[in-house]
Amino acid sequence: MNSRWRNRRGARSVVAAVATVAVVGTTAAIAERPSVLHAAPTSSDTTFLGRAAHAPAPTPAVARLQDLSDAFATIAARVKPSVVYITAKEAAQPVSERSQGPSMDLGQLPPELRQFFQQMPGMGDQPNAPRAPRGGGMASGSGFIVSPDGYILTNNHVVDGATELTVRLLDRREYKAKVVGRDPNTDVAVIKINATGLTPAPLGNSDAARVGEWVLAVGNPLGENLTFTVTQGIISAKGRALQLPGQSQESIQDFIQTDAAINPGNSGGPLVNVDGEVIGINSAIESPTGYNAGYGFAVPINVARDVMSQIIKTGHVERAALGIQVRDASPEDAAYVGLKDIRGVLVEDFADASAPAAKAGMKAGDVIVAVDGKPIEYVAQLQEAIAFRKPGDVVNVQVARKGGQRVTLRVPLQRVDGAKVASSANDNDDSDNAAGSAMHKLGVSVEGLDATTAKQLRLPSDVHGVLVTGVEDGSSAGTHLATPNTGGPDIIESVEGKSVNSPDDLRSAIAGMHAGDIVSLRVYNVPAKQHRIERVRVN
Repeated sequence: MNSRWRNRRGARSVVAAVATVAVVGTTAAIAERPSVLHAAPTSSDTTFLGRAAHAPAPTPAVARLQDLSDAFATIAARVKPSVVYITAKEAAQPVSERSQGPSMDLGQLPPELRQFFQQMPGMGDQPNAPRAPRGGGMASGSGFIVSPDGYILTNNHVVDGATELTVRLLDRREYKAKVVGRDPNTDVAVIKINATGLTPAPLGNSDAARVGEWVLAVGNPLGENLTFTVTQGIISAKGRALQLPGQSQESIQDFIQTDAAINPGNSGGPLVNVDGEVIGINSAIESPTGYNAGYGFAVPINVARDVMSQIIKTGHVERAALGIQVRDASPEDAAYVGLKDIRGVLVEDFADASAPAAKAGMKAGDVIVAVDGKPIEYVAQLQEAIAFRKPGDVVNVQVARKGGQRVTLRVPLQRVDGAKVASSANDNDDSDNAAGSAMHKLGVSVEGLDATTAKQLRLPSDVHGVLVTGVEDGSSAGTHLATPNTGGPDIIESVEGKSVNSPDDLRSAIAGMHAGDIVSLRVYNVPAKQHRIERVRVN
């Protein structure tokens, strides 16, 4: 079954919580939920479940397990006073607005759940029917205190659209909260309560966190009955990019993945390391049921800390940028510029001729490998290294070029309106071969561009080249170039910096290349109206 991501906001997500694919979660309380809890067995004997009342001294192995257990308990006891339960009152929405969100196919549910949801208002026998308006609702989520005077970190989607926020502490005190600021591009928000003497959670260094390390997730899964729950797992991966609802080219996608149990309502709660430090904000899950399946994701605390600092200081988030369009470097990109490992960020194009990176000497086709001496592995790292600097700051950007050349450029950063930092290009898939002049070495079929075709495609006057009409199955071109049926058409504008204006030009440009060689193409995508660089291996 294919997975996709779904928004998990508020009362309207009570149904979506058990959809075929789930995302993240705030949750709404489900009244009168049938109990699945049972009383623990009791006994008046000296044994309980076969364990003697006076157990022998533990072995060294057991002692180590007890030490680990004590460590988890100590961490939980320290962190829980910093965690809060957030309830958000949401404004009523018209039926037309709610029906635009993800819908649920009741046929995909188990029979017992299908029968339950068929009885809910607005569901009936139609799986995609919108729920009837009910005058708004209550959603819930998590957060954690970051200052003694009441600043709290949480997810943007926990508080987005809320007309009233209430925060409950571990000791059951409740406060009304106000939103200090939100940043949808990182899914981070800061809220504030009027209180003093609170216990802030210590913030760690998410960059230093390693895959395989133990972590605890603390929050309020599934609403009122399971508040301040602690779960345990490890860091499963770092640097995950997710296709989340509302994601844009400006979104910074650099999630920490964990198998600690995260469910709807955990959103905004802390992911904590064994030192008791917060290294992430729990934000999303991937699941076929809408509940924990072992794949949870957290916003790195280093990202959240930068956002929080700006929000508290100025009330908003200001971004800086290089003025470039980028994507993660491919194996061909890395080989072309002489990198031993597949890493770095490919510069595909510039926002315009005035982009600071272009003025500093950066070129389309460069692979960014470091910023101010810090290695850059993928796009999100570049975004983080640049986005939270001040406009006007000068950064040293190291790029790799053809043949292993390394160049360091001093680039002044520009202010970004609308928080646009660096946009990631869309990936393109294989397609069937099409008619045209077969360029077997390149694995691509092309046609010339005449005035009529250029007009039909509404090409800018400065775009010239050959139209990609097909690619060979299994070829490198099939991975990197798009046809009209696969997100295109693409137009090949140049090969190794030499302009291509006809199929003969393209054939001549690759005539001297051998199987296994990597060729650099400048490409223009018609639907996206964007230039980019592609590195294609010759057949």
